[in-house]
Amino acid sequence: MNGSVGMDLAEISRIRKAMENPRFLLEFFTENERAYITARHTPEQSAAGAWAAKEAFSKAVGTGVRGWSLREVEVLHDPLGQPVLRLHGRAAQQFSDYAFSLSISHTDTMAAAVVLAEKQGGK
Repeated sequence: MNGSVGMDLAEISRIRKAMENPRFLLEFFTENERAYITARHTPEQSAAGAWAAKEAFSKAVGTGVRGWSLREVEVLHDPLGQPVLRLHGRAAQQFSDYAFSLSISHTDTMAAAVVLAEKQGGK
């Protein structure tokens, strides 16, 4: 695979319900992600966007969530607000030879994310 795309949709109402259990954010999101999500005016939309990004990543790499965990795929934002992926642990090791691009969008009811995975030469 030289390059592939993954896309996912997340229902914001489903994420809002999941967030009623404090373990949801702790289990699937890093400390940085939780800080970003809880600081937002609509935290459920931000959480849904990050969730969709993690799922889109799993589709772009073609493995599903196997051999790594969703917490190892961190959704951050650059100084201009563009979402970016930072990989940790087994995900970082397994996909070290890839570069990723991420786009996230949402409405009042749905969040969407697209991840482009491109294999880098030489590794």
